[in-house]
Amino acid sequence: MRNMYKSCLLMMLLLPLSASLKAQVDPHFSQYYMYPSWLNPALTGAFDGSYRVSGIYRTQWGGLGVPFKTYGLSAEMTTEKNLNAGLSVMRQTAGDAAYAYTTGYANVAYTGLRFGKEGMHKVYLGLQAGFIQRKFDREKMTFGSQWNYITGPTGSNSAEVLDRTAAIAFDAGAGAMYFDATPGKKANFFAGVSFSHLSQADDKFSASGNEKFPVRYTLHGGARISLSNQLSVTPNLLYMKQRTAEEKMLGAYAQYKVNDELTVMLGGNYRLKDAFSPYIGFTNKGWMLGASYDVNNSDLGKMAGSANSFEISLSFIGRKKTPTPQVEFVCPRL
Repeated sequence: MRNMYKSCLLMMLLLPLSASLKAQVDPHFSQYYMYPSWLNPALTGAFDGSYRVSGIYRTQWGGLGVPFKTYGLSAEMTTEKNLNAGLSVMRQTAGDAAYAYTTGYANVAYTGLRFGKEGMHKVYLGLQAGFIQRKFDREKMTFGSQWNYITGPTGSNSAEVLDRTAAIAFDAGAGAMYFDATPGKKANFFAGVSFSHLSQADDKFSASGNEKFPVRYTLHGGARISLSNQLSVTPNLLYMKQRTAEEKMLGAYAQYKVNDELTVMLGGNYRLKDAFSPYIGFTNKGWMLGASYDVNNSDLGKMAGSANSFEISLSFIGRKKTPTPQVEFVCPRL
């Protein structure tokens, strides 16, 4: 009964916003920099190694019944021919209706654009293509005809008829990334832009069935500032817009190199008018583990009670058994 009350409360809080619910349909991550395939296809293969496998998990709104859960998994590989390739899948499940949002993409990035002294200023161009699927389980839904406002659930079956419970569509996106990879500098800047859902697929779940999937515009950037041989600080920012919805995030984190194998990261991000997200991470022998916790301070979070979110990410970078001598790699996202 308590979960039913909370679910109803969430619906009542969201009803005044129903006119704009169609604005943003994509999930989001606080650790967006840990899942680069979702952020920008131009970041495909932007790491120091031969291949990378990354995973991320997010849970939110757990205090209001069944939580929203988002899973992401990606795999990338680099080549010596100015081309990197990757695959990524993401799935979000939400609420008692077992709503599921799933995407799958193949990414490719061209890395041959370089300028400046020794070609250390680099521009990567990326493309992605794949699918979007959205569906929900009709059997897990409860309608008004199955509820008595005095006695509660009636236990009867609903006579509601739904024309569609699943839809799949082709999807495509593109992006570009600039970063200064010059080793030994006090500050290395990076910036990127990406465009998701350029195919403008039909939104079969819209009221008319003729709406188009809205394009998501993403800007991101920052700078890695070296304070010593062991310590650096990276301020960063993110801006996303999808139709009338906007997300603005500012943050910074520090990296401390304990030794040649172990690095500790500590910092946080603030999503304007929504949540503060402290972060801690570690890298060791090619492994990177990160955890963050969103402390919600939005009006909806204050009214609904527990509305915080948790994220954990894990990635592994594999390298050739016999590495070739090279200068320090300046990561364009960290």
